Amino acid sequence: MSADIAEWVDPSDDYVSVAVEIFSLLADATRFRIVLSLREGELAVGEIAERVAKPQATVSQHLAKLRMSRVVTTRHEGARVYYRLSNDHAIELIRVAVYQAEHAVGDDTVRHSHHHSAGSGVGNGPSNSTRPRTITRTGAN
Repeated sequence: MSADIAEWVDPSDDYVSVAVEIFSLLADATRFRIVLSLREGELAVGEIAERVAKPQATVSQHLAKLRMSRVVTTRHEGARVYYRLSNDHAIELIRVAVYQAEHAVGDDTVRHSHHHSAGSGVGNGPSNSTRPRTITRTGAN
């Protein structure tokens, strides 16, 4: 998390309510998987449905919610509709949630480095890489 968040987000700010709605939107496993499937680029509904192992009608309903919240955008090519992430923010939220899930599972392997801003008071300090890597714990965190 950025150290400068305290400079632009106040607990009474209206953005807090909207941010909570975004978390709620991504708290659905199918939508979570849809966002993961779109991380490499745009896909048609049928391709997304295959990747998330859900019926196309179900995926279409979830995509409509993601589109209304501006998490995804569309491109039409003939009768086909292609979906892509609007920006990297949703995938970043998912990345951080998966990293936290690794800690919650409590096994001995964490596939990411601890990347925190200076002065955050947590973690192992800044990392030179944002790419996930495997870390085997030698003691409790």
